[in-house]
Order: sequence, then C-alpha cells, then structure tokens
Amino acid sequence: MKLKKWPTILTVLTLVVVFGSVILLQQLSTSKVTQGNVEDEVNEGKEEFIEKGPGKRDDWFMTQKGFEEDVIPRDAFRKAREQANELKNATAKEAPGALNQEWGFNAPSNIGGRIVDVVVDPNEEDTIYIGAASGGVWKSTDAGDTFEVAWDDNLTQSIGAVEITSEGTLFVGTGEANPGGGSIVYGGSGVYRSTDGGESWDDIGLKETSSIGRIMADPEDPNTVYVAATGPLFHDGGERGLYKTEDGGDSWELILEGENLTTGAIDIAIDQSDADTIFVTMWDRIRYPSGRQYSGEGTGIYRSTDGGSTWEQLTDGLPDGDLGRMGIAISESNPDRAYLTVIQPSGYFEGFYITDDGGDSWEKADHNNRLANSQSSFGWWFGRNYVDPNDEDHVFVSGVSLLESTDGGENWSQSNGREVHADQHSMAWDPKVPGRVYLGNDGGVYRSEDNGSVTNEWFKATYEPYTQFYTLAVSHQDPSRLSGGTQDNGSIRSWGDGEVDWNNYNGGDGLENQINYEDNNWVYACYQYGNCSWSDDGGETMNNFTRNTVSDRRNWLSPLEFDPNDPSIMYYAGNIVNRSTDGGKTWEAISPSLSDAESIDNYPYGTVTTLAVAKSNSDVIYAGTDDGRLWTTKDLGENWTEIEDEDLPGRWVTRVAVDSKNEDIVYATFSGFRAAEDDAHVLKSRDGGETWDDISSNLPDAPVNDIVINPKNRNTIYVATDVGVYVSPNGGKKWYSLGEGIPLVAVTDLEYHEPTGVLHAATFGRGVYEVELRGW
Repeated sequence: MKLKKWPTILTVLTLVVVFGSVILLQQLSTSKVTQGNVEDEVNEGKEEFIEKGPGKRDDWFMTQKGFEEDVIPRDAFRKAREQANELKNATAKEAPGALNQEWGFNAPSNIGGRIVDVVVDPNEEDTIYIGAASGGVWKSTDAGDTFEVAWDDNLTQSIGAVEITSEGTLFVGTGEANPGGGSIVYGGSGVYRSTDGGESWDDIGLKETSSIGRIMADPEDPNTVYVAATGPLFHDGGERGLYKTEDGGDSWELILEGENLTTGAIDIAIDQSDADTIFVTMWDRIRYPSGRQYSGEGTGIYRSTDGGSTWEQLTDGLPDGDLGRMGIAISESNPDRAYLTVIQPSGYFEGFYITDDGGDSWEKADHNNRLANSQSSFGWWFGRNYVDPNDEDHVFVSGVSLLESTDGGENWSQSNGREVHADQHSMAWDPKVPGRVYLGNDGGVYRSEDNGSVTNEWFKATYEPYTQFYTLAVSHQDPSRLSGGTQDNGSIRSWGDGEVDWNNYNGGDGLENQINYEDNNWVYACYQYGNCSWSDDGGETMNNFTRNTVSDRRNWLSPLEFDPNDPSIMYYAGNIVNRSTDGGKTWEAISPSLSDAESIDNYPYGTVTTLAVAKSNSDVIYAGTDDGRLWTTKDLGENWTEIEDEDLPGRWVTRVAVDSKNEDIVYATFSGFRAAEDDAHVLKSRDGGETWDDISSNLPDAPVNDIVINPKNRNTIYVATDVGVYVSPNGGKKWYSLGEGIPLVAVTDLEYHEPTGVLHAATFGRGVYEVELRGW
C-alpha cells in the first residue's frame, strides 16, 4: 500500500470565482422565499443553471452510475431489481425478523414530483391514471385532487408511458424515456397490463425496451395497441422501434425498425377517424459518461396508412441534416391538420411545423421567441404536443412553460410559473366533462376547467406522494421537523411560515440539507453545484455562503457536514475541503485539491462527494471523491493522506461513515456499474484506511448511496441502494432486506433518529419512509 502525504501548503488562498447562479441566490436570500417565487426561480433560472453554470445538469447521474465505463452494462437496472426480489425471498426464509420491521410513508403528500403521462378513464367519472417518472402508477377518483397507488411495490417504479383503451384496460410502459433532469432516469422491465383498474398487473413482454416514450390504443379496436419503444439510454441495442399487438398484448410484432442500434420510437399519433393512419417519430439517441448523442441518421417522422404494414418517411418541408427529438399531434376535429415540434441535436428549438394535407407536406410556422424559449436548451426533455379535440387551431406545446395557441400556431401564450410548475410532460382532455383538462409536469398533477387556458386558473392536486428526494435531514430535537433536497422542487421542509404542510424554502434543484442537532432553527440548504445557504430562523431567510468558500469546481451534490461534537463547526467541499467554526458564516480552506481531474464533457469532475468527521476524535476526517479516491487527515487538515489500496474499487465514492467509538473503523460505499456480478459496493477498514475488506457479500449488484451505523449496536449497519434498504446484523458478513412496506425504489439517503430509534429513508420517487427499528 502506498501513502501520499501532502504538507500544509495553503498559506495564501486565492479568492473563489463566484458562479452567476450564486449571485442569483444572493439576491433572493435576504427575503422570505414563497412557493410562487421558488417556481419562478426554477423556471426563469433554468437556462442559467444549465448553460451558464459550471456544468450541465444532466451529467451527474451518468458520471456517477457509469463512472469511467463507456456505457452502463446492459440490463443493469433490471438485473439489480431481480436480485433485490430474490434477496427479499431469501430474507423471509433465513431472517424473518428483518422483514417484520414495518415501513410507513412519512411525507410529503402535497409537493408532487415528475409526471410523465396522464390518461382519463373513458368509463368512470372523475377517474384518471398517471405515471410518475420514478414513482409508479397512481389513480385518482376525484378528478385529480388526490391519488392512491395503483402499482405493485415490487415492480420497477420507473414509468415511461400509460394508456387506457376504450374498454378500460390499462397498458403501462416502464422506463422513463425523457433523458434529462440530471439524466436520473431508470431503466424499465417492459410492458404491463391491468384489467381491474390497477389492482393487479400482468407482465406482457418487451422486457428489453428499457424505456418507452408512448403507448396508444386503436380507438376502434381495444385489442390493437402500439408501443413506442425508445430503447436503452446508456447502450445500444435492446428492443427499439414501434411495436404492435392485435391480441391485447399477448404477442407483439416489430412493425417499424430504426435505422441503427441507437434509434427507437419516441412518439405516436393516430387518426381518430381512420385508425389505420399512424404517425411515429423516431429518435436516434445514446448517453455516454463523456457526452450525449441525441440525434443521428435514424431520427425522423414516419407515416403508415395501412395500420403499420408499410411506412414512408415524411420529408417535404421538413429540415435536412441531423435532428433531435420530435413531438407529433393530430387534430381530432380535422385529421388533415397535424403539428410537429423539432428540436436541434443541441437541445435548442429548431421549429414548429404544420401540415394541412395529412403529412404530405409541412410548413414551418413563424413563431415568437416565447415558443423557442419554452424549450430552453434541453428540448429533448419534453417532446409532446396536444390539440384540443374540438378545435384544430387550439394547440399546446410542452416545454419549461406550457405554451398555448388559439390560432393554429401563429401566436402563443405561456403559463404563469405561479400557477403551474415548470417542465410539462403530458396533457389529457376529459371527454365526459367539457372544458376539463389535466396536466402532468415536474411538480405533479394540475387540472383546468377552462379548456387548458394558460392564462386562467389551474388546480393542483392536494395529495400526491411521489416526490423525488436527493437528501434528507431530520431534527434531533423534534423528529417531526424534516427537510430535504428534491428534484426540480427545491429544498422543502415540514414546518414554517404558518404552513400546515411541506413548503419550499430554497430554490433550484434541492440538494444537500442539514439541521443543527442542538438548535433546529439553524438550517442549511443547497442547490446544484454546491450553492449553499444558512439560516438561523428555520429557513425564513437564507444567506448564501458559497462565495466565502474556496474551490475550483463543485459537485452537483456537494457535501456539507457537521462536526459530531460541536454543531457550530462544519465542513464543506468542492475539490477543496473548507471548515467553518461559526455555523457556516465564514470559512477557511483546510486541504489542497483532493482531485487533479477537471471535467468530463462540461461536468465539473474531480470533486469531493462525501465527508465524515470522527466522533471519537474530531481531528480525524475522511473524504471521498468522484474520481474514486479516498483521503484522510489525522490532524484537522494539517496533513492529508491519500489512501491507495488494491482492494478499493476506484470509482465514485458515495459515502464515508466512521464508527462513533473508534475513528479507525470506517466504511465507504461506491457507485458505478460493472459487468461482473461480484462488484464491490461496501468496504470496511479497521485500521484507519490502511487495509480494507469488501463486505458487500450478497448485496444486489447496484450502486450503494448511503450507509448508517446503528449507534446502539455498532455491528449492525444499514445501506441505501438503488433497489431498496438492506441491513447486516453482523458487520457486513450477510445482508438482508429491511422491512416490509417500502417500494422497490431508489433510496438516496438514510437518517437515523437516535432518540426514537427510527430510521428514515429518502426515496427518489416515493417520498420519505420511516421504520421503527426493533432488534435490527
């Protein structure tokens, strides 16, 4: 084993260059943040975060999960879920006590999360179904006000598309096809069918599709259904293209194949007056750690007039060359009219096209900047259009805002960020209630009684428990006080401002959150790339501190940790570790750069991802980085030692945890898929990092996101993975599934509340769960 020692060299520090987005937050930090202006910040500041910030927001997931591999191995998500279910079955036989722990849903229920599809039940009044991006399928019987789960907790929670036939049969395509939002999109396991309103589901094939962009049923024959199989995002191959069933899903036929192994189908439109006329948009796309290819020779729009037996590519009036994602919609009242949005490979808007001859020829519409700006620089995140069933000139385009035209695309109005959350994905008209329209976006579900008018009132669902959490904090003093960082919904809290439910207190994509364990009025919240703030009044006013820290680059999710012996002492890191002794107001750098890497593509690669301070000796600190390094200092930063050992996997370090009684006992968890099934996930050192043992044992082959040591029984440890929570009662020799009642969903953070013995799990798509640990 080699040790690299760094002398103390930080005698003179250069001033940090403050990101433009920090300035934005500084302007907001002196005033109370309300729900409305948080949504405005998300909406109006999105382009700044993506293009003008230190990196592009959708690189974090891929660089973490794939690490230095060119692609995530084939079927990695599906295999991990299968292994998780196998381990649950083994736990029931070998250690039933571990499963006897009962998880319960904690919160939130009023925030919502990303909705990728909405369908209206054609037969039941006020009944709709929605697909949550990583939270399963949900049903509402009160016109979208409240939702109950209509999906098996043991199935993949990643959803791409939902459809309901004229007879009420549900079809669900798993695997989200929108490759944005941090690229935090999990692969699926094919298509499922329910004939009882979501009570039970049948697996009906297409397991290798990985992601599905759209499902549409023949309006005349409910047994005929089309599936736009977009295919795996992270590698080529799989089941891609347009599939058709004529027997209700018992068998499938590929009726339109892509030009190459990276081309899949993304959108479908069917002529409601002639179901043999079908439009399909094909999209050539793949995602690598070092960049994305969201265009190619396979991208285009195709039409069939014989139910998919033959196809022609439509080109008259459409742009030549590489094109990005396309969205297609046909007017129900005038089937000769159709609308097409075209995105550039870069993600910017290319144009809005109209046909009045059934697709034979297209004309590019003159559009104002409002329409183009709606796609920002990530138009591949949206890709759907909608036409009022009763008015061919009343058309909607999904974007950051919802865009509406009442004159066939000549003029456009956009939704108000205070009325409707940013990032639109799905719309559906209720044929039983004139003027009623449903909308799904990154904030959940909305309902309009004014035919979708973007300038009139929208009603947000009041119970929608499918929020995507990155992190969670629980007050040591008051366990009812929780806060967390959430995808596209900012940092949210369970208290404050006279609210009776969860509310926003810091904008952007919410990331690291912390609550002072001696005074819960001191809270901390960050948004992307380490833009963090402190508050001494429970979050009513936020004060940015990033400008007072030193680092050249900062991770999308930058670590912020307390000294376990003194909460006024805190640690924060970009590529350099910083220390504060006054609760985060002022900072001093205490390390050199702990990574030499600078970037992968535009992502600020080469950063610290996790920090841990030993409770038994606060001079001992451990750090892990995104380029697979582990570091330690035994003298409060005077000297840093890089830990090099052949047993370390050398990939993204997700968490380091130190035994509360012995600073030499340390655990490290990692992310980064590999093809081998004996992949290392959790390692343990008993000598301060000199040597390491792999204690992954029988864990599923999936990234591990967090580790917690039970302070009452330090040989019992818990891990959060992309496929659930696991416990080892023997220091990692054997792992068991922990508890019943929690879905098979990615768990991103664990928080143990020692006074009550409750373990909290932050999930990426199903909110927060908790379990009172009994003997485990």
